[in-house]
Amino acid sequence: MAMHDVPLLVNLAAGLAAAFVFGYITNRLGLSPMIGYVLAGFAIGPRTPGFVADQEIANQFAEVGVILLMFGVGLHFHLKDLFAVQAIALPGAVVQSLVATGLGAGLALLAGWSFGAGIVLGLAASVASTVVLIRVLLDNDRLESADGRVAVGWLVVEDIFTVLILVLLPILAEATGGTAGAHHIARAIGWAVLKLAALAALVLVGGGWFIPRLLAHVARIRSRELFTLCVLALALVIATGSAKFFGASMALGAFLAGMVVGQSRLSHQAAADALPLRDAFSVLFFVSVGMLFDPSVILDSPGLVVGTLAIVLLGKPLAAISIVAVLGYSARTALTVAVGLAQIGEFSFILAETARRLGMFPPEGQSVLVAAALFSISINPLLFRPLGAVEERLRRWPRLWALLNRRAEARGRAVNEATQAQLAEADVEAVVVGFGPVGQTVHRLLREFGVRTLIIDLNVDTATRVAADGELCIYGDAAQQDILISAGIERARYLLVTLPELQSRIPVIVTSRALNPELKILVRARYLNERSTLEDLGATAVCYEEAEAAVALADLLLREVGADAARLEAEEKKIREELALRAASQIPKP
Repeated sequence: MAMHDVPLLVNLAAGLAAAFVFGYITNRLGLSPMIGYVLAGFAIGPRTPGFVADQEIANQFAEVGVILLMFGVGLHFHLKDLFAVQAIALPGAVVQSLVATGLGAGLALLAGWSFGAGIVLGLAASVASTVVLIRVLLDNDRLESADGRVAVGWLVVEDIFTVLILVLLPILAEATGGTAGAHHIARAIGWAVLKLAALAALVLVGGGWFIPRLLAHVARIRSRELFTLCVLALALVIATGSAKFFGASMALGAFLAGMVVGQSRLSHQAAADALPLRDAFSVLFFVSVGMLFDPSVILDSPGLVVGTLAIVLLGKPLAAISIVAVLGYSARTALTVAVGLAQIGEFSFILAETARRLGMFPPEGQSVLVAAALFSISINPLLFRPLGAVEERLRRWPRLWALLNRRAEARGRAVNEATQAQLAEADVEAVVVGFGPVGQTVHRLLREFGVRTLIIDLNVDTATRVAADGELCIYGDAAQQDILISAGIERARYLLVTLPELQSRIPVIVTSRALNPELKILVRARYLNERSTLEDLGATAVCYEEAEAAVALADLLLREVGADAARLEAEEKKIREELALRAASQIPKP
């Protein structure tokens, strides 16, 4: 078989190989591999010498990548997670998107583009990459923090907002093109909404009954290949059926399919099976975007590139900080969300590519977005690292700090005043810092044993809710001395620090120990290698998630093989001792 007879295989091989090489290089440089994938597309595109991949074939691969990417988003999307931060994520994401869209439209009009192209530019610039955000939060040990959950929820709302825009883009293209009257456009929108409602009802209601049963039936066959095939077939069939019969985007169909599969008890297995193909084809999507990148746009339209970067790095973060402050949340939350938004990613490219195919976005617009994405994603991890120092610097400007925290402090003050009135009647024996799942469990156990507890949490929504339930709660940063004093730490017997991040735990332990040398400080920690640090700081006892996971797995295994209670207890003790010795041996000698 001649090489020219297999263009699909040649393009697939070239795209994956180039993506691997450039992805590996950018990863080693500490950058997001997404940057490498886009650069790989540029390397095999028409604007560089050597091999040139087929753009049409690359676009077909990219379409599959979009479907699987959206399926994965739906698979991990849970309404309960969004409801937990809805008070800030919903209004915040919508208003911030509108602000960025307005800025983008204004920039495009100044550049001589059409109004429709400006709307697309603004919308694309307004959407940040959830993948990039989660990676940066993980690297900075902030994913499970209250601020991290708000930032992720904010971006999830943006993703949903973008999905709706993708559905409405064909109608928007018709309206901005001037080919239809207002009556026709209104009728088209109404008809589209009806079809989307029918699609959502069919997939979420009908599919919600049928798909879990189908997955359970296939799982009972005990064939990994058939289960994987079933999951992928569901994603592709529902996505293409949405476009064919309902006129919706395949992205929306894939998202709805992922939501339904995500409700199944087998969702984790479905995610594990779909992940490799999703990653491979989403890589090819970024490669196809890179093939469209024309670096000459930086020289030909520097104002557009700089303006788009200004929207991403200044406009969006400043809008987010303002919105968070107005909604009554802390400056720390505002800074986390602002930096998380200071980049653009996969959804921006999907939106721009869809608009380009509809003829409402110029080809150079894609290059402008690629240039902005390459730069913003590259520096985003660097922006996260000095957040603590930025917060401390802001505290030195009392007026600005008071302005950013005014509404949050007002909400928290009401909670704290009510708590102080109750504290006058009874001393607190135990202070619990952080009221996530771990904090809630610890608090419940202490109350069941008759121990008087007080909770400190930096999430004002959590503090308000807990106080409304009749519990003692202080809103504020437990690392601050005045917050600990108001919580009665000087008279307390126990301090339980349940915060997941090491950098958040350290100042709480140090300040508490200084205020009460006799305090028993019990700390949650993730890794055994944190042992030396926490003990040196004054922690009385530490529970390590890493060790407890090993103990729990061993317990399950031993119970399965019939071990008695004495053997279980002995093995658990042995495992903890072995892991503690191993961790101690890894601590570098001074």
